[in-house]
Amino acid sequence: GEMDGSSKEALMEEAPPRYTASPRLPCIPHQLKCLLIVVVVVVILVVVIVAFLLLGLHITETHAETVLRMTIHGLDDEGTPQHLSMSKKERTGTFAVRDGLNASAMVVYDYSKLLVGYRSWHHRACYITRVDKDNIPGLDTVTETFQRRQAEMKEAGDDAVPLADRSILGTTVNILCSTVPVYWA
Repeated sequence: GEMDGSSKEALMEEAPPRYTASPRLPCIPHQLKCLLIVVVVVVILVVVIVAFLLLGLHITETHAETVLRMTIHGLDDEGTPQHLSMSKKERTGTFAVRDGLNASAMVVYDYSKLLVGYRSWHHRACYITRVDKDNIPGLDTVTETFQRRQAEMKEAGDDAVPLADRSILGTTVNILCSTVPVYWA
């Protein structure tokens, strides 16, 4: 048993072997490894930034083009329902109204130009009038005024001179009346 004890002591006296840390990717040099990490980080950042920019652009577009659409019924659902579209960007309100028994017309309130435009689909003309920003007339009043003017024009014939300078009209009225003459009401 003596031999067993001495061999244990001899093993204990020897220094344990030293281990050296080997690189994780032995085939890639250290500089190339750093460059690869930098490139990956930059690509990820670019993708994230582009994604946020596109998302922001989409959100901005949807808010800028907000158009309110609704149908307004009279008291106790009497009369014909009024259809309304409002654009915050252009500051306009557009209504579809009746013009006689079987025809309709569009009324556009342009709050930036302080104009109201009227286009009947039955008659080949548009009518506009200026409004006071503190006293904007109601839809019924405006519609009656335009229909009265339309009837006067029909009786008088073609003596009225159409508006020559359309630059005073807003975009919505310009598009609505692009193919017909425009008259002051």
